[in-house]
Amino acid sequence: MEAFDYMLPWNALAFMFSGLWSLLSIAIYAYVAFCLYTIAKKTNAENPWLAWIPIANIVLACQIAGKPWWWVFLLFIPIVNVVLAILVMWKVAEARNKPGWLGILLIVPIANLVIFGIIAFAD
Repeated sequence: MEAFDYMLPWNALAFMFSGLWSLLSIAIYAYVAFCLYTIAKKTNAENPWLAWIPIANIVLACQIAGKPWWWVFLLFIPIVNVVLAILVMWKVAEARNKPGWLGILLIVPIANLVIFGIIAFAD
């Protein structure tokens, strides 16, 4: 046991940061879900509560964008998903009367959180 005593502070630090990372991930998910919920309410989409359910929120985004629900399956294909996600978010931005190019900015980390807020809350 003495050989591993030097690891104890690092284990505690790793445990603390993993907990903080988990809380941050949950907070970001809740924020994005709330933004999508608000967008759905403002665009009069059916069942805006789907924004809170994983995968169902993708169906809701496709519905807001006017795309077929089966696009969800295409969004699980690598590389195709990036292109289709940009197209969907382009149409979602246009549904909120915002410039469609905001959908492209959703692939930029950190900026995507701001853009979701702009699309959802700016009038």
